[in-house]
Amino acid sequence: MSNRRKEFEKLTSANDAPLMLAKAEIDGVETVWERHQAQLPQCGYCEMGLSCRNCAMGPCRVDPFGEGPQRGVCGADADIIVARNLGRMIASGAAAHSDHGRDLVEVLAKVAQGEAPGYEIRDAGKLRAIATEYGIATKGKKPPAIASELASAMQEDYGTRKPSLQLVSRAPRKRREIWNSLSITPRGIDRETSEMMHRTHMGVDNDWKSLLLHGLRNALSDGWGGSMIATEVSDILFGTPAPVSTKANLGVLEEDQVNIVVHGHNPIVSETILKACQTTQIKNLAKKKGAKGINLVGVCCTGNELLMRHGIPMAGNHLMTELALVTGAVEMMIVDYQCIMPSLGSVAACYHTRMISTSDKARFPGMEHREFTPANANRLAVELVKEAVENFELRNPDKVYIPVEPVEQMAGFSVEAILKALGGSPDLLIDALKAGKIRGAAGVVGCNNPKIKHDYGHVTLTQRLIENDILVLDTGCAAVANAKAGLKSAQAARKAGPGLGEICGALGIPPVLHVGSCVDNVRILVLVSALANALGVDISDLPVAGAAPEWYSEKAVSIGAYFVASGVFTVLGPMPPVTGSMKVVELLTEGLRDAVGACFAVEPDPEKAAHLIRRHIESKREALGLPFIKA
Repeated sequence: MSNRRKEFEKLTSANDAPLMLAKAEIDGVETVWERHQAQLPQCGYCEMGLSCRNCAMGPCRVDPFGEGPQRGVCGADADIIVARNLGRMIASGAAAHSDHGRDLVEVLAKVAQGEAPGYEIRDAGKLRAIATEYGIATKGKKPPAIASELASAMQEDYGTRKPSLQLVSRAPRKRREIWNSLSITPRGIDRETSEMMHRTHMGVDNDWKSLLLHGLRNALSDGWGGSMIATEVSDILFGTPAPVSTKANLGVLEEDQVNIVVHGHNPIVSETILKACQTTQIKNLAKKKGAKGINLVGVCCTGNELLMRHGIPMAGNHLMTELALVTGAVEMMIVDYQCIMPSLGSVAACYHTRMISTSDKARFPGMEHREFTPANANRLAVELVKEAVENFELRNPDKVYIPVEPVEQMAGFSVEAILKALGGSPDLLIDALKAGKIRGAAGVVGCNNPKIKHDYGHVTLTQRLIENDILVLDTGCAAVANAKAGLKSAQAARKAGPGLGEICGALGIPPVLHVGSCVDNVRILVLVSALANALGVDISDLPVAGAAPEWYSEKAVSIGAYFVASGVFTVLGPMPPVTGSMKVVELLTEGLRDAVGACFAVEPDPEKAAHLIRRHIESKREALGLPFIKA
């Protein structure tokens, strides 16, 4: 076992994962790492973005070495094919997060109409504030009336009625002028995605620069549209997050309790599951079945949503979802959509775990489908939790293995919570930047990818940044990785540099602030916009950066694109499929700096990525006239 564990430790830096990989091997369970290995070598044309299957004249591929075909059947060369493929990745990612936002707006509309039992408006203050941004009069109106008008106005943002999205007005004036000059101001959320699919159809847009510029507009429709709407409406419906203490890793599962895991990205389902778990009737049933209680935990971003608002513990991130089932301690996993591996049903079949899918747009092999709607969510949540409790009796104690003790973490840092911790304005942060106690800030975000050692990129990069007095804000899978590594407690301030450590110690916060799920990357946009406005500069002038050390999904491509288009230098771990066109590579890594004031860098080594970010932050400090800080 010890030799095998060493092999597993090459795949992941998490303490719990190697132990569970060893158990999976004993139990005969195939994992994502084995499937990745079986795919090697992966298609080189696809890795370089040089394959095209957009029409039935293909599929086509272009030879990167000039010995084979240099054009597809239609005549598209490498630059066109690579730009088309990247554009479609952005469109898919933007559609995923924006559709998430649409679902929430529809629930808000149902709540306003009294047709969503189990849901309510929990932050009426934020409802009024957002409605005011949309030009909706709120004086003398009750929350349902305001919610109805706001839902209608947000639904219009998905169409094409306006020249720009409403929440674009939050960006600094200089940034909006750049977007207008490049004709990339997002007009309608659905419009930009639809237009990208049109442009990449055979015989439409065959100018690679034009395709990539529209890709930025499409991504901006996500960042300043669909995702931002998703975050704000979640806060209105479920409460704006505030600092909360909880725990992370597989140790949050309990041997003597009914364990229910929620997985996916949208809190519409998980919020009702949480409420059902808290009823006296269900708790009494659990005791009757021999359990000491009901233990609700999360994985991926649905878990992050509950963590941020309720302190629900996190069992793991994307690559831990199969391993959570391998513990043999999960009675039920309830999923909604996004980042849910189709393999989960077959893994659960090796144990007693029941798998439940809940969204009309996301069905999976080996799962029971129990569709949630605003009308039935409350009732269905109670039914499922009751069934999970009854499944406790079928658990095989011989198959149960919970490998580690959980790690403490602090989360819940919405923009409002961060500003409150800073005394109500960005002034304290600005003073710390000017004094050099904080060099700058970085968003460390994104997924896990079996091509990269699990959690190593997130944790190593974050450690190096905070050691150098760079405040880190994280989301999604990165946030779970950093929590498991012990970087999210108040005591973690000791691991930071002297300046950042002093600030965090005085405020009682960690040097790594959990700002939410992957749609909540927009909280970072709102925060840097507030900072830029306070300083009278553009976002691209700030000593800030972004990083996605282990990204894999098309959503991450959209996120990276809207951060760069917003003026944030962004470092990627895995290389996107663009190396088949050096023109595209040059634009993304150099040319965009002239156009939008920021660009991408690709660096799979997190130590070197940290150096790139430090160098960028120091250059921005120098340009602002802030003092140079020695390493």
